Amino acid sequence: MAPKGKVGTRGKKQIFEENKETLKFYLRIILGANAIYCLVTLAFFYSSASFWAWMALAFSLAVYGASYHSMSSMARASFSEDGSLVDGGMDLNMEQGMAEHLKDVILLTAIVQVLSCLSLYIWSFWLLAPGRALYLLWVNVLGPWFAADSGAPAPELNEKRQRRQERRQMKRSTSVPAVPKRRWTSASMPCCSKASVTS
Repeated sequence: MAPKGKVGTRGKKQIFEENKETLKFYLRIILGANAIYCLVTLAFFYSSASFWAWMALAFSLAVYGASYHSMSSMARASFSEDGSLVDGGMDLNMEQGMAEHLKDVILLTAIVQVLSCLSLYIWSFWLLAPGRALYLLWVNVLGPWFAADSGAPAPELNEKRQRRQERRQMKRSTSVPAVPKRRWTSASMPCCSKASVTS
């Protein structure tokens, strides 16, 4: 159950410590997945390891390297001359941040890499990463851009129109109220009333 009220803020030192732990955790995942893949695919089945098995290893190392390097540069802390912590770096455990997507890429690559010991066709599941990126691009950037009403008048015209209407209302409220016009009917006219016609 989520805590009620305002979420407590974390200090620079706590963010720095959590970032160190997060980086250690994902480094262990990277090393473990590579160890399992190299042990099974390239050691036990070395004779049957194809060119594509080596390419999959190179691809996963490139993805791991890029993702981990990005995360570590985001979490880089800065210290003052006397050694005290000035900035703890960007919080890697923040929800909906860029680090969250990088962690997902590392986890997806590790899972696919370990499962690809069974078959290299499992690498096709890695296409989930660019699919997710395209989905986020559509939902956050392209979709709202295409759905925006291009036929709407410019905001300046709306502001001008609104000011004009306000001026009209001000004139109406400050002017003397108009006397309602009286509709004359044959019954209400003195010369045409029934009493004058019958007499």
